[in-house]
Amino acid sequence: MFESLFLPLIALGLHASPSTPAPPRGDMEAQRSGQAPISEENRAALRCSAAFALVGARQAQGEGTKQWPEIQERGREFFVVALAGIMDEHKLDRAAIEREVRAEAQRLNQTGEVDKIMPACLLMLQAAGL
Repeated sequence: MFESLFLPLIALGLHASPSTPAPPRGDMEAQRSGQAPISEENRAALRCSAAFALVGARQAQGEGTKQWPEIQERGREFFVVALAGIMDEHKLDRAAIEREVRAEAQRLNQTGEVDKIMPACLLMLQAAGL
């Protein structure tokens, strides 16, 4: 379902300049009016999904291959499973979750936080058994 989104979503983030203002969060909260807020665990999964896509894109371009383990296959699996779970749990449609993960990928890239959160994301990946 999201395989086609994993690497292409990054085109926005990889080419954004640091001076470009971070995009607003997606509209997940707007679509979910009346429901409980997204848990911190789901926010972390969304953030790590975007980070894995960014790192996977770097690795596909031959960058960052020594800093982090090869992440494309395992990261893509985490991305798909985590986002599908968030969609199911919060009754989101594909367009809403795509907006969220694109916005998060742009924000992570623009703020330079990808490498800062990768150690925690790798632990989350390992905990997921991937």
